[in-house]
Amino acid sequence: MKMLMRVVLGVVVAGLALVGWVASSRVEAQNTTNGTWTASVSKEDSKINLSFERRSDKGGRHQTGQTFDFADLQGLSREQALNGGPVSFSLVREAGRIDCEGTFQNGKGTGTFRFTGNAAFVSAMKSRGFDFSEGANGDNDERDRLFAATALNVTTALADDLASAGFGKLQTEDLFKAAIFHVDSKFMREMKASGFDLSMEDLVKARIFKIDPEFVRQVAQMGFEKEPFESLVKMQIFKVTPEFIAEMRNEGLMNLQIEELVKLRIFKIDADFIHQAKADGVPVEVEKLVERRIGVGRH
Repeated sequence: MKMLMRVVLGVVVAGLALVGWVASSRVEAQNTTNGTWTASVSKEDSKINLSFERRSDKGGRHQTGQTFDFADLQGLSREQALNGGPVSFSLVREAGRIDCEGTFQNGKGTGTFRFTGNAAFVSAMKSRGFDFSEGANGDNDERDRLFAATALNVTTALADDLASAGFGKLQTEDLFKAAIFHVDSKFMREMKASGFDLSMEDLVKARIFKIDPEFVRQVAQMGFEKEPFESLVKMQIFKVTPEFIAEMRNEGLMNLQIEELVKLRIFKIDADFIHQAKADGVPVEVEKLVERRIGVGRH
């Protein structure tokens, strides 16, 4: 009887070990992805352009391209990439790791990779209110998000930093935006101190159009204080610079609003155009100059 119990107990233990191994294997499988990579090295600096391509379970293709410092890659130097030959290197981040193998020739490389996500990162992010888990529609959201988080270096430190700014409830996608466009608590606070309490979307827009506290100060010096954020965006898009404003003022267009300056830029009205318009008897007014540009009133 004792012998039978020992056999049964041994079978149970072995069974539990097998179940645990299968469960572990499933978790690992859910967090791993294989694909191909290509790379090119700039001979002028210490960076490498690295692109990854992977296929989804449904046959879709996902491509990710980014510029990395060689210091980000374990096992690959600039000299190795330029000299050529077989390589094996890794991008190791908090969200996971991308292990690559392949070859380089004349500064260009190609090969295969294996991505392994970090389950501890998923748990740590979930405890902070950011859900990286698989979507309800069955797509591999978690794998895709973990891969992107690894490539972009989305970290729990970034999540904590953004939370420290008192920004309010952020979504998981906001972490990716912050990582891509270098939005952090310092930038948030600086923009708020400049008079702009911006959403994440507007902070991203500020980064794209290079609107920072220094630009806000310059705009105020131009005579435009307490302008709405969208007006500053328009100034950057249409290149309403201090030089352009001075040029227009020298031609007699004083006390213009930003919308009027933008209109002048849109219709390519500069000092030379105004000189010719004056010679033809056109009043120096924004609307009259625009009409002249588009041909209204001319025969």
